[in-house]
Amino acid sequence: MPESKSKFLIPAVGAAVVVVVGSIAAYTYFKGPSGGSSDALGSAKVVPSTALMATYITTDSEAWAKLQQFGTPEAQKLVAKGLEDFNKQMFSDSNVSYEKDIKPWAGGVMIAVLPPNPVKQAQLNVPSGAPNIPTNLQQKPNILIVVGIKDKLSALNFANKLKSQKGVKLQESDYQGQKIIETTQNGKPTYSVVLNNSQLVLAPEKQAVEKAIDTFKGQSSFASKEGASSILKGVDVKNSLAQIYVPDYAGMVQQLTAGSPQAKQLPPQTLTQLKQIKSVVAGVGVDDAGVRVKAIANLDPQLNKFQYQSSPGNIVGQFPADTFALISGNGISRGWEVLVEQSKDYPEMKQALEQARGQLKFVNIDLDKDIFGWMNGEFAFGAIPSNQGILASVGFGGALVFDTSDRKTAEATLTKLDTLAKTQHINVANRNIGGKDVTEWQIPRQGALLAHGWLDQDTLFVAVGGPVAEAISNGKNPSLDTSDAFKAVTGSLQKPNGGYLYLDMDKTKTVPLINSFVSSNADTITILNSIRGIGFTATSPNKSTSELEMLLALKPTTK
Repeated sequence: MPESKSKFLIPAVGAAVVVVVGSIAAYTYFKGPSGGSSDALGSAKVVPSTALMATYITTDSEAWAKLQQFGTPEAQKLVAKGLEDFNKQMFSDSNVSYEKDIKPWAGGVMIAVLPPNPVKQAQLNVPSGAPNIPTNLQQKPNILIVVGIKDKLSALNFANKLKSQKGVKLQESDYQGQKIIETTQNGKPTYSVVLNNSQLVLAPEKQAVEKAIDTFKGQSSFASKEGASSILKGVDVKNSLAQIYVPDYAGMVQQLTAGSPQAKQLPPQTLTQLKQIKSVVAGVGVDDAGVRVKAIANLDPQLNKFQYQSSPGNIVGQFPADTFALISGNGISRGWEVLVEQSKDYPEMKQALEQARGQLKFVNIDLDKDIFGWMNGEFAFGAIPSNQGILASVGFGGALVFDTSDRKTAEATLTKLDTLAKTQHINVANRNIGGKDVTEWQIPRQGALLAHGWLDQDTLFVAVGGPVAEAISNGKNPSLDTSDAFKAVTGSLQKPNGGYLYLDMDKTKTVPLINSFVSSNADTITILNSIRGIGFTATSPNKSTSELEMLLALKPTTK
C-alpha cells in the first residue's frame, strides 16, 4: 500500500473503529435486534451509486489462517513482527489489541472510493497588493468504509474497555434521523454512523457519511448500479481474502484523472481505448499452491480490435529445464497490425513508428514485413542461466523462439541481419550443435554474441550467448515443461490460455538478479526467499470477456 494511502487509512480505521464504535456499541446493543454481519452485497447496499470502485476484505479467520501453511520460519517471523508493529501503530496511545478487542465483533470490511471532492484552493497568506500568483490545488481523499458488526455483545465489552481512553473528542449530530458521531483524535476528524444495528459506516468527510445515510434511506446504491450488480457476485477463488469491483472502468479513470491537479486531461483517443473495458472484478484467495489472483474484464466487442487466439503451449518444450523466466504468447504479427492501426489516432506513436521504419530502410529492412510480418505463430522469450563466455559478467542469457508459417521471409530477414553484422566487423560463422545448423556472431576471445538457427521446419530460435544457443539446440537436455518447478507454478493456471509469464524464484540466481536491478533490504530478500515462483496467464472465451489469473506460488512452511 502506498505510504500516502496508509497514512490516511490507519488514522481513519484506527480512530473510528477503536473509539467511535466503542462509544456507540452500548447504544447499538441496547437499541434493538441486530441484522446479520454484512457481506459484500449487504455492504454495497449502503454505498452510494456514485462510488467509482469498492473493495471487500473478509475477516474470516479460517481464510487468513490458510496463509500460515506457507513461508520460511524467517519470513513468518517477519510477517508476525509486521502485524505487531501495525497493531501498535493503529492503536497507539491505547491498550487496545485488534486480535482481542476488534476481531471478535468486526465483520467484513468494504472500502469504497467516491468521486473526488471539488478541488479547493489552498489558503495562502498573500501580502496586500501582491500580484496574482497561481495557488496550489489540494484534493482530500474521499473514502467510505463499511464494517459489519457480527457480535454486539463483544462490541459492548469493547465499549466498556474504551471508557478509560483519553485524548479523544466526540461530538454528535443528527441527519435523517441517524446519529452521526464526529471523532477527533490527534486533530484528525472521522465521521461515523451505525445503520440497521449491523453496519458501521465511517469516512474522513461528513458528506460521505451523509450520502451513505441517503442510500440507506432509499437512494440508488452501488449494489443497484449498472454494471455493479453483475460483478458483485465476485470471482471464484478458494479462501477469498478480498474482492475488488470496478463497474465502470473508463468512468473511474476519467473521474480520478479529472480530480487530480497533477494529471493531464485525457485525450479523446485514450478515452476510446479505455472504453474497451466496461467493468472489472478481481478476487484474491489462498489455496494449496499459494496466493491466487483472478480478474475478469467485461469488454465492449465493438471497440475491442484485438482478435484473441489461444496458444498451443508447445513452444515451452523448446527451453531447457533450468530456464528461470519465460514469457510466451501467440501471434505477434496480429498484435503489431492492431498497434499500427491504433497509431493512426495517436500522432506521437505514429511519428515514432515512421521513424523506426525510416531508420531500418537505410539497411534494407522492412519493419512490417521483415521483422513482424512472419511472426504469426507461437513465440516465447526465456532467460537461461550461464556464466560462460560473454555471459560470465551477467550470469544469464536469453533466447527467443518463434513458430512461423513463413520460413522464407524469416530466412531472408536473418540473411540481411547477418550481412549487416559483417559490415560491423563481426565474424559470422556456421557450426553444428546437436545436429542442427547454427549461425553465430562471434567476438574474439569471448565467443558467440548471438546465434540463430532452426529447431525444426517451422521453429526458429535467436539466442544471446553461445552457451544459451547450445542449451536450446541440444535436444538431449530435459525441457522446461517437464520440470517440477514449472508444473508447480503454472500447472493449476487456466487452460487453454494465451501464453504464460513464468518466474522461478527458487533458482539460486533469481533473487540475486532481482536484487541487482532493484534496491532490496534484508527483509525483502527474506520474503522473496519464501516465494517458489510466479505464474500469470490470460484467456478470452469470447470477444466480450478477458480473464486473467496469477499465482504467487509459496513454499510450504518448514518446522
